Amino acid sequence: MMVVTGATGNVGSPLVRALAQAGEQVTALSRGGSAPPDVPAGVRHRRADLAEPESLKPVFDGADALFLMYSGDMQAAGIDAGAVLDAARSGGVRRVVFLSSQGVGTGRHSAEFEDGVKGSGLEWTVLRPGGFASNAFQWAQTVRTRRTVTAPFGDVALPAVDPDDIAAVAGAALREPGHGGATYVLTGPEPVSPRQQAATIGNALGEEVRFVEQSRTEARQQMLRFMPEPVVEATLGILGDPSPEEQRVSPDVARVLGREPGTFAGWAMRNVAAFR
Repeated sequence: MMVVTGATGNVGSPLVRALAQAGEQVTALSRGGSAPPDVPAGVRHRRADLAEPESLKPVFDGADALFLMYSGDMQAAGIDAGAVLDAARSGGVRRVVFLSSQGVGTGRHSAEFEDGVKGSGLEWTVLRPGGFASNAFQWAQTVRTRRTVTAPFGDVALPAVDPDDIAAVAGAALREPGHGGATYVLTGPEPVSPRQQAATIGNALGEEVRFVEQSRTEARQQMLRFMPEPVVEATLGILGDPSPEEQRVSPDVARVLGREPGTFAGWAMRNVAAFR
């Protein structure tokens, strides 16, 4: 059995679907009390909170593999990686695929949680994605109501990755041999700027979408409403002054999946309903 944390998110949801379609026994883990409507038939949904390791023990019982994601919320909550992994190991988990961040490799984010995974005694695979294409959902309301995208650093391009590709790599690492001890940097096939993303969403809609550039200060104030300050500062650093490594297109998606990663245009077309 495989346990997927963050099972209702942009990566966890397609991962659960893919594992279920492949015939795997899956437990979808989320903090919500009831199963979301799109959980596939046969998938067990459980409520548990990574900040409460005691709640995890019955979830991990009988599992042999775990998809564990890291987020700014987890950092802010001070979640103990050791306690989570101890609960997994005591339940029988032998293999963990950890969704980390490219910012760990470039020194933007703390490596503490990732180091805990690598030192857990479990077979591990680390995924370090860059920015998600799905971050564009933050613009959905203003695109729907005003056909406008507002963002900082309008012409700084980064190779945003399709979350479905992250899920596909995670599924391969969970199901196939040969990924133990690997760290994969996951990006899209080409750098795309916020201004270009706005135009691409407009192309998917068949209507012009206007781009309005924010100042760094304006963006910071907005992000602080829902992100911890250290994460905000690291994120603004990547968006506004990326290193060559953060702008580089990684070969790892193609290496693992045997195909090129999806484009932002493909993601936008697939999700155009959110912007109508």
